[in-house]
Amino acid sequence: MDDKSLKQAGLKVTLPRLKILRLLEESTEHHFGAEDIYRLLNESGEEVGLATVYRVLAHFEHAGLVTRHNFEGGSAVYELKAGGHHDHMVCLETGQVIEFVSADIENIQRGIAESHGYELVDHRFVLFVRPKK
Repeated sequence: MDDKSLKQAGLKVTLPRLKILRLLEESTEHHFGAEDIYRLLNESGEEVGLATVYRVLAHFEHAGLVTRHNFEGGSAVYELKAGGHHDHMVCLETGQVIEFVSADIENIQRGIAESHGYELVDHRFVLFVRPKK
């Protein structure tokens, strides 16, 4: 994604939007809270206010560039809408978010919807886990 992505999403290209988009694209992590983004930008010498980060993320979500999740604890985290559909596991001890894909789970969910006379349009599936002891 680049400034063309912002324009195609109907968003004005601004420096804060480009910085946040670049951070989301280049990071090895996939899920960020607004405070995480704010901290990472400031640690790298970028001056972007926390209110600006929240505002940009809201615009990105509305434009369909990111997905917002509210996992355990209620804090929102954001991820770029890139790649295919996937589900999540959230570790209750560490807060780590693990992405996974399972054709079996997808088929079961589709079958449940169909057995009730519906067509599955979209879903979010989250497993809350803890390490085995």
